[in-house]
Amino acid sequence: MTLTDYVGSLADNPYFGAGFGLFGIGAGAAILRKGLQGALILFRRNYMITLEVPCRDKSYQWLLQWISQKGARSTQHLSVETSFIQKDSGQVQTKYDFIPSVGTHLFRYKGTWIQVERTREKQTIDLHLGLPFETVTLTAFGRDRGVYFNILEEARQIALKENEGKTIMYTAMGSEWRPFGHPRKRRPIDSVVLDQGISERILNDCNEFINSPDWYTQRGIPYRRGYLLHGPPGCGKSSYITALAGKLEFGICVLNLSERGLTDDRLNHLLAVAPVQTIILLEDIDAAFVSREDTTEQKAAFAGLNRVTFSGLLNCLDGVASTEARIVFMTTNYIERLDPALIRPGRVDFKEYIGWCSEYQIREMFLRFYKGEDALNYATQFAKNVIATGKNVSPAQIQGYFMFHKLSTHEEVVNNVHKIWELL
Repeated sequence: MTLTDYVGSLADNPYFGAGFGLFGIGAGAAILRKGLQGALILFRRNYMITLEVPCRDKSYQWLLQWISQKGARSTQHLSVETSFIQKDSGQVQTKYDFIPSVGTHLFRYKGTWIQVERTREKQTIDLHLGLPFETVTLTAFGRDRGVYFNILEEARQIALKENEGKTIMYTAMGSEWRPFGHPRKRRPIDSVVLDQGISERILNDCNEFINSPDWYTQRGIPYRRGYLLHGPPGCGKSSYITALAGKLEFGICVLNLSERGLTDDRLNHLLAVAPVQTIILLEDIDAAFVSREDTTEQKAAFAGLNRVTFSGLLNCLDGVASTEARIVFMTTNYIERLDPALIRPGRVDFKEYIGWCSEYQIREMFLRFYKGEDALNYATQFAKNVIATGKNVSPAQIQGYFMFHKLSTHEEVVNNVHKIWELL
């Protein structure tokens, strides 16, 4: 039998024909599947754009908040984020934000369909928050990145609007700064009554520094400013810094140098990555280190309290690797305990004493608490009565006295000056 006859007999064989047909169908299906997969990959690469936002990115919370307002309305699978908002009246209102749950969702934004995929890595945990890492991935048709820029910008504007008129407090969590508690309503700077001219001097100096970066650059001077407020406790140092941050529309990064686990490297990193438009606050700086002029017994008492070295702090404030475009405020009750190297110009450029109440302060504080006819006359008499005792009094003591007598008459407040020290 020739080869031609053999091939012809196979063609006439029904089993062979069926097998060959099945093989052809399977091969064709495989080729078609591969072709569709390749076409889909090519389409996604050239005609779809994807944005991945991990939970560690600063815009992650903004995006979730934006999705809760724009995209959560069109999906049936939701998760809830509960928060509390304190109104001006002092009442606390509970707020529920519904956002798409973990999974895939689809919604429309300005004529563009966008797929939102929210994934959660159960095996990876954020050690600081104790929560699993999450990622939000947005996928849209087209090649225009502007749609994502518009979404992120809208999300940022929504977040800024919610924090408008408020001061955000930051605390160090690991190697980064995170908001601490709820944003606080900005405190009016005139609500902190300092002695005449002090508030104006500090505020004017801060504004001059903020508005003159080119002046520093042209003269080769590092663009940073250090402030030291010193004086007895309860005289308004921390309160004024909070009010000043509100006036400047800045946040406050509170840094505790005595925190366990804080090292020189981490301190330098935290100062370098501090959020823009924030004041870095180092409170009670005298309690963090001993002076090089202290006795051996005093130095031994501080041994082992922290891992941040004094030289490390000096280098962070004014070293080769120290960052620029920052404002650092330090407070202390005992300036004589501070090492001269810490408060020299370049590290501390502006020092101000915030001391016991003067007659002017007492009178102004009275007028803030008590209104009505002849309030000025009563305020003047009250201030003279307090000063006549010859005793030092702090704004915190005066405020405590006014709080105790908030329902009293002007005469009762003026005639019971001796009770200021009895309330201690």
